Amino acid sequence: MTLAAPHVSASLTADLTDEIYVGGSWIRGAGDPIESIDPSSGEVFATLHAATAEDVDTAVRSGSAAARVSGWSTMLLHERAAVLHRIGNAVEDNAGRIAAVQTLDTGKTLTETRALAMSAANTFRYMAAAVETMDGALTTPRGPWMTMSTHEPMGVIGAITPWNSPIASDAQKIAPALAAGNAVVAKPPVWAPWVTLLLARLCDEAGLPAGLLSVLPGPGRTVGETLVRHPGVAKVTFTGGTSTGRHLAHLAADKLMPITLELGGKSPTIVYDDADIERALQGVLYGIFSSSGQSCIAGSRIFLHRNIFESFTTQLVERAQRLRLGPGTDPSTDVAPMIALRHRDSVADMVDAAVANGATVLCGGAIPTEGALAGGAYYPPTVLTDVRNSDAICQEEIFGPVAVVLPFDDDLDLVEQANDSVYGLACGIWTEDYRRALRTAKSIDAGTVWINTYKQFSISTPFTGLRDSGLGTEKGRDAVRQYSNQKSIYLDLSDTPSTWGRNR
Repeated sequence: MTLAAPHVSASLTADLTDEIYVGGSWIRGAGDPIESIDPSSGEVFATLHAATAEDVDTAVRSGSAAARVSGWSTMLLHERAAVLHRIGNAVEDNAGRIAAVQTLDTGKTLTETRALAMSAANTFRYMAAAVETMDGALTTPRGPWMTMSTHEPMGVIGAITPWNSPIASDAQKIAPALAAGNAVVAKPPVWAPWVTLLLARLCDEAGLPAGLLSVLPGPGRTVGETLVRHPGVAKVTFTGGTSTGRHLAHLAADKLMPITLELGGKSPTIVYDDADIERALQGVLYGIFSSSGQSCIAGSRIFLHRNIFESFTTQLVERAQRLRLGPGTDPSTDVAPMIALRHRDSVADMVDAAVANGATVLCGGAIPTEGALAGGAYYPPTVLTDVRNSDAICQEEIFGPVAVVLPFDDDLDLVEQANDSVYGLACGIWTEDYRRALRTAKSIDAGTVWINTYKQFSISTPFTGLRDSGLGTEKGRDAVRQYSNQKSIYLDLSDTPSTWGRNR
């Protein structure tokens, strides 16, 4: 039975029922109970019973049958697009409801969770437009044939999504997979399952054929692994930690199954001495401390030209100290609580280890222990100096509101330090010299580079990572193709049959 905390409104409680969505049916999971905890208070606000391996099998089989029986896999593209448009509109119409659920579940500010809901709505509509304009190709003939290339659905897609931006990440995977004509089995994170379940309700109400989408919350070691190993799953797309991604890639390799991985990062943010300092300060601040630093593309390594190192660091610290720590429901909050106490503690442990190794804390660096913040998963914006790029705090992903500042002397020194990382996800560059900016952008090993801005996203622009930051591409018009099998067709136009073997 769901146990709503006293501070949870009746309207929210209606979206927190102890049911998972399996093959078009809402049922209580047969797995262990999952306690959902409000990060701002540490209170349990609901329980949900997890899915099991048997639920995964039911969902995969139901999805395969639904795609075939409903005609979804062979539906005319504009008809499929119409359903996706309705889903996008339903998400937008319920953006406030989605934001409230996600803020309760993840602790994020309502401003951010509403923006994530709108991002998801736009993703569904964009993929609808994309698939409607996905033409096949007549290829250049090399003989007496007509040759063409077509794309067809893969079957059932497994989508494993992260807790740091559930609704937007859900849409980035589910929308293009559905657009391509597939069924989807989604595994939301144990720490934040509710908004994905709400999305399933909206998809159902918008007319998505029953069974095409299942949502199975549960531990990765059971639900996630079963999904990846299942012989009926044609592809898996995963966003999460690098170690888990590497493990899933091994499982996929055993099946010879394609997999898309969007993994971790330790992204450099570079400020040259000719930068617009005001713009750079605000951009750097946003790049690391928004979302409480819980972002794979967070600009956590801040490289400052030595000419401005002292002055920029001083101003950055002053502004970081002015950021307001508080619950996501408070409009004045800048930095909300982290997802869970356990995660908050892991961030604090990494900072403590860095200090023990010689780092100096310029601001933050201590868990709040008094007042209204004491019970929640709060950690203040933290800036560290006196570190080396080879230190663990500069090499390992923290996934929290913690930045290190490092000086550089010239472009050669900068590029060497920035690229000295197992990751290659994102980079920010601040300079008024666009020749220098483009030259540096080409030298940095990263899938995305922002120049005089940071953390700006467009569903129309592909997103990828290098090295330990991932495998494959999400977003962009061709995202639909990532969930399709390509087929070549030859149509003989000659007037004579083959002469092979005639002389025997």
